[in-house]
Amino acid sequence: MDKHWLRSYPEGVPHDIDPGQYRSLTQLLEESFRKNAARPFSVCMERWMSYGQLDDLSRALGAWLQSRGLEPGARVAIMLPNVPQFAVTMAAVIRAGYTCVNVNPLYTARELEHQLKDSGATAIVILENFAHTLAEAIERTPVKHVVMASFGDLLGFWYGMWMTFAVRHLAKLVPPYQLPLSDGRTVTPFNRAIADGTGMTLKPVEQTLDSVAFLQYTGGTTGLSKGAVLTHRNIVAAILQAEAWFTPALKRIGDVSRTNSIAALPLYHIFALTLSLLAIRWGAHLTLVPNPRDIGKFIEVLKKRPFHLLPAVNTLFNALLLHPQLKTVDFSQLCVSQAGGMAASESTARDWQRATGCAMVEGWGMSETCAIGTNNPVMAQEFSGTIGLPLPGIEIAIKDEDGRSLPVGESGEICIKGPNVMQGYYNQPAENANAFTADGFMRTGDIGIMDKRGYTKIVDRKKDMILVSGFNVFPTELENVIANCPGVVECAAVGVPDEKQGEAIKVFVVKKETTLTEDDLWRYCRDNLTGYKIPKYIEFRDDLPKTNVGKILRRELRAGK
Repeated sequence: MDKHWLRSYPEGVPHDIDPGQYRSLTQLLEESFRKNAARPFSVCMERWMSYGQLDDLSRALGAWLQSRGLEPGARVAIMLPNVPQFAVTMAAVIRAGYTCVNVNPLYTARELEHQLKDSGATAIVILENFAHTLAEAIERTPVKHVVMASFGDLLGFWYGMWMTFAVRHLAKLVPPYQLPLSDGRTVTPFNRAIADGTGMTLKPVEQTLDSVAFLQYTGGTTGLSKGAVLTHRNIVAAILQAEAWFTPALKRIGDVSRTNSIAALPLYHIFALTLSLLAIRWGAHLTLVPNPRDIGKFIEVLKKRPFHLLPAVNTLFNALLLHPQLKTVDFSQLCVSQAGGMAASESTARDWQRATGCAMVEGWGMSETCAIGTNNPVMAQEFSGTIGLPLPGIEIAIKDEDGRSLPVGESGEICIKGPNVMQGYYNQPAENANAFTADGFMRTGDIGIMDKRGYTKIVDRKKDMILVSGFNVFPTELENVIANCPGVVECAAVGVPDEKQGEAIKVFVVKKETTLTEDDLWRYCRDNLTGYKIPKYIEFRDDLPKTNVGKILRRELRAGK
């Protein structure tokens, strides 16, 4: 295969990486803990945790989990927001020889039940704010051991007690719950598990790069979510690929261990998870933002100290731009504004660069690829409108329905191969048979075009395509055009049944200016879109349904929600 994209690589970026320099992800973690013991790992609400503390706490929790008699490779669910307990738990599970199952804390009882049953999780570490959801589902799951965390557990004794009290009794964010204790089920407070584990020994576990590290569940946007099987090799490869790509932008810091990465996206999501593991590899620190939806408080966090790496989805960049206090933030040390998780908007990118002086760099990846796939060069001075080049060690092919690779410039399904790509979906043989091509590429469901430089542009999701009178219409194209209309904050396009055309286009729009009318939008569309791409219906809304990461849920709009 002609990897013509390598000719477009920035100077100093290697063409490949070697996951074999580590025996396992555990080795990578423990080497960093020892080397950086005195360095800060994270800050949350101005309470700091060092790498040495992360080492001690995760060792204790890992030993406690082993004392429960969990079988080797057992699945342990983690249902936590961006609080210090997350990294402690993740590291503990990996070091103890188990498999992490990350869970969205905002899941309903039905969604949680499915994931716990599908993964076979026998233990869960959960914030008490979400225990009521677990209480509804637990008796129909294999979970036997519950570790119950409180918000202030790792925020210092007095401040932690105050924060837990405030969350429980003032903000009333802990709904009543009662967990059944039948069938030998146990519930242990997080700090009690740490205290008990401190007197125990974490037993070494034989792990290789082929051991399973994570079952990372997909968003389930087309049905029940599936667990992507990610091995230690997959995760280590993704860390090294991200390191190779991002390091050039951080050279002006001097020492990458001084990097302050903003962790506002949820750590249970693969995008933020991979970048947090990269910080560990560097010995850098994370600024944890438990609730980035409170944009005012998020901005106050950004004002505390210089920050260098800001990963976000387009909707979060947009929300920051709309807040009047953004202009009070010092962006002079920001090296990378990394956009991912959903398509980035040209209008948002333009406004972000104007406001901060830092270009939005768009990348693309999936849960199935450890969030790594393609990325624009991090030294870019302007928004490219593409998802960039394949990262080191990755091959991208544009294929037709039969799995044949298409020439440069033709549109087809983006397919990916590399050491970061999952082994398959957990207990899904039928899905796995369809997930890979005969020559070993994983089908992504994204339709794209690669140019002669190796840059890929996503046209749209295969399943989101709208068929109007026999013409293919891609919602992302419409959304990118309409988002540039003066007075539009964000929008989403979907297909709705139509007797004459098969499908008609409906666009949902959130206004920036109250004076914007349907006629204004139709005039703009007629000026910028060919006839069959012009929406038949326009609906104004105060907001659009989104995942917890900020990705717009077109399926809910199609369903009339």
